[in-house]
Amino acid sequence: MTDNSDMIDFVRARLAEEERIAQAAGGDSWRCPADVPGEVHDRSGGIAFSVRNFGFDQHIAFQDPARTMRRIETSRVLLNEYAEVAGLDTDRPDQDFRSGRAVGLGFAVRQLAAEHAGHPGYRARWLPRFIQ
Repeated sequence: MTDNSDMIDFVRARLAEEERIAQAAGGDSWRCPADVPGEVHDRSGGIAFSVRNFGFDQHIAFQDPARTMRRIETSRVLLNEYAEVAGLDTDRPDQDFRSGRAVGLGFAVRQLAAEHAGHPGYRARWLPRFIQ
């Protein structure tokens, strides 16, 4: 059995980094006013960004700090569920519900870790299993 705690710690640390960045950006929702293309505004109406290339404003606004904070929270729920059964996430799991749950949640957590594959702390052994 393995406990996969190093992978859990890695993902928790990346989520904490993202949370700090989103909070530093104000934690607010952003929007693109139709009357000023290329601008991204926060809740105070101030310009958060002004971009010239088409589509960048919409993408930036879609990735606003408030949305990031919601994604972090849902990722933490999934990570906490996995932490309860991570020791059962093995290459040869038992044929029971808890083991199946561990492998399924492990696949999802490996996906979360893979988002940060370029980070120096990422380990290749965390690559998601069952890739076709």
